[in-house]
Formats: sequence, C-alpha cells, structure tokens
Amino acid sequence: MKIAVTCENNEVFQHFGHTPEFAVFEAEDGKIISETIIQTGDSGHGALATLLSDAKVDVLICGGIGGGAINALARENILVIGGAEGNVRQAAEDFANGRLKVRENFHCNHHDHGEGHTCGSHGCGSNSCH
Repeated sequence: MKIAVTCENNEVFQHFGHTPEFAVFEAEDGKIISETIIQTGDSGHGALATLLSDAKVDVLICGGIGGGAINALARENILVIGGAEGNVRQAAEDFANGRLKVRENFHCNHHDHGEGHTCGSHGCGSNSCH
C-alpha cells in the first residue's frame, strides 16, 4: 500500500492545496518499507490528485482538506484521511497499523470567495483548510 502525507519539514502540512511536498511511504504488513518525497511545484488542487494518482498512491493523510479536493481524490480512487498532525513517518506508520488518531473537524468549506483568503481569518483555523 502506498501512503502519501502532506509534508513540510517532516510534519503533516495542514493545508492540502498548498502543500510543498508529499512524503510517500510504501507499507507492507504494518511496516514502512520505503520512503520518497514528491515535490508539488506549482500544482493546483486538481493537479495534486493526478500527481498522487500517477504515483500509484492508495491513501492520502493530511491536516485539512476541502470537499472539492476530496472529490478529485475519490475520482482517482485515493482514500482521504484528514485531521492528522505531527511527524509524517509516524502518521504513516500509525495508519498502517490502524492506530492513527485524527481531528474530526478537518473540512474547509469557505472557498466560494476564491483562493486569495488567509486561513484562520474566517473560522477555518490554521488546522483545517483545504
């Protein structure tokens, strides 16, 4: 199973659409057997789903994510686990072992006003943007 985690400085990045990179782990029998980094460059939300699909990712672990991004990932058959925090490798290991703890409120639903917003200024908080 391939697990991608939104990543910055080895921590779960809290804003899916703006993640600078993904830490991608291959897990077998509850153990991490390989790790790579995928840079996102200037990829937008839809392109990130394709980027992960092209990398044959099965699961995305992230901090916050919006409904449009969840739908784009679902179209690529990628399971989304939102509300994660902490070290990316630990998050992947915990998921592979069925013990990943996440926040329930991780959806961001304020994108009707465009991408130029500042997270936290209107109730989504820095921990729950797309």
